[in-house]
Amino acid sequence: MEENTMDTTEKGNTGAEAQLSQDDIDRLLNPGDGGKDGVDQDKLADEWAKALEEGQDIEEGKPSQKAAMKATFKELEDGRHNGPSKDLDFILDIPLEVTVEMGRTRMIINDLLQIGQGSVIELNRLAGEPLDILVNNKLVARGEVVVVSEKFGIRITDIVSPLERVKRLAS
Repeated sequence: MEENTMDTTEKGNTGAEAQLSQDDIDRLLNPGDGGKDGVDQDKLADEWAKALEEGQDIEEGKPSQKAAMKATFKELEDGRHNGPSKDLDFILDIPLEVTVEMGRTRMIINDLLQIGQGSVIELNRLAGEPLDILVNNKLVARGEVVVVSEKFGIRITDIVSPLERVKRLAS
């Protein structure tokens, strides 16, 4: 029975019981130093580096002979970047929701059910504090209430900087 049992490396078995010799492992890890496949890894690495520096595509270890085209930006060359573009005029008719917020509060359902005519709801703002002006629920400015022809309005007192808008997104 023992004579039928052969080492799996001699059979070329690739199953879970296959074992590789140290020579096989070395050949797989370092094929460029005299391995059977004859590929020089250093030469191939140099070709890749050269091709990447030149911006070339590589097929099977060989650099492509395609020439790269120079990028041109006609809009910038024509001077059309100075000022608003006429191509963007269509966005001027897009409606936006503008909201002026006096303040906010949190209530439990029981307190909400107790509200009736004449009830007072306390807000998180002090009297005289600027109101928030929101465009599509994003804070863009602050202002104060004014009355114009018997209608309420708001006078803008402060425009929110882009940096402050980004900070508000994070919180």
